[in-house]
Amino acid sequence: MFITSGMRADYYVIACRTGGPGTSGISAIVVDKGTPGFTQTPLKKMGWLASDTAVLYFDDCRVPAENLIGGENTGWAGIMSNFSQERLGLTAGMNAYSQICIDESVVWARDRMTFGKPLIENQVIRHKLSEMSRMVNATKAYMELLTWKVMNGEKPVADLSLLKVQASKTMEYCAREAMQILGGAGYLRANSGPGKVERIYREVRVNAIGGGSEEIMLDLAARQLKF
Repeated sequence: MFITSGMRADYYVIACRTGGPGTSGISAIVVDKGTPGFTQTPLKKMGWLASDTAVLYFDDCRVPAENLIGGENTGWAGIMSNFSQERLGLTAGMNAYSQICIDESVVWARDRMTFGKPLIENQVIRHKLSEMSRMVNATKAYMELLTWKVMNGEKPVADLSLLKVQASKTMEYCAREAMQILGGAGYLRANSGPGKVERIYREVRVNAIGGGSEEIMLDLAARQLKF
């Protein structure tokens, strides 16, 4: 369910149960598109409209043993390693979206005249922009630190989990505040200008869920930190 590139892919890496219960009974195996019994159905989504997402079905689908990746029942380690990289990548994207919310808000607030003066001259607007910038800068610093650790061979699982939550909450805050600054203009769909914020606002939820929901990330961090 919710498989990225699920319709257009030629090969699919599937985590399947080949052993006993728990993570020690999972294997990774490649399934070729067109394998008898293997079908896909596209999903219509609120956001991430540029991403092909699908449901995969396996009905009496037989796959040759040579399609196994690594050893039997050793697939879980690869899955977890992939998640760590994915969370870093998602964080970079979310923080970029957050910065775009700031940039578009500043442009709009400088041009938009209200009661005889630019919107940005109102203290409440400047405070919104400052708070957005504070959160983006904090997320960026956290992300760069963890990127350095990963590049040097560390596996900061707890921090990567917390980082993803930090990034999604930053994105949600910045998208909301940008919509408030842009007002009605932010609610309109367009490919440029204020329309960017409308799209980012719709993308918040999938970023807060995909790659590990905020709730799962916080619980994973808590267990890693032995709370």
